[in-house]
Amino acid sequence: MEQEFTHLDCRNYAPVDVAKGICHVKKEIVLADGESCESFEKLPKCKFCKNYAPGEGEYIGTCEASKTRPMTYPDLIGVTCDFFAWQEN
Repeated sequence: MEQEFTHLDCRNYAPVDVAKGICHVKKEIVLADGESCESFEKLPKCKFCKNYAPGEGEYIGTCEASKTRPMTYPDLIGVTCDFFAWQEN
């Protein structure tokens, strides 16, 4: 089964508020949880990292690479994280 992505998972998405944002490519307002488009570019997030392990709840997990801050959120952006590495598909 192929993973479905939303605008929130795209590098080209800039949030305006909790429900919507602007697509930098199309220059238009899009829904945050709307389906991604042909301009989709996956944003590094914990949920896409090989070091991320989901927790008991849907909104929390752990970073298996970090010893000082092991708790993390799946949607936390990992652009500047030293431990981020893409998961194998």
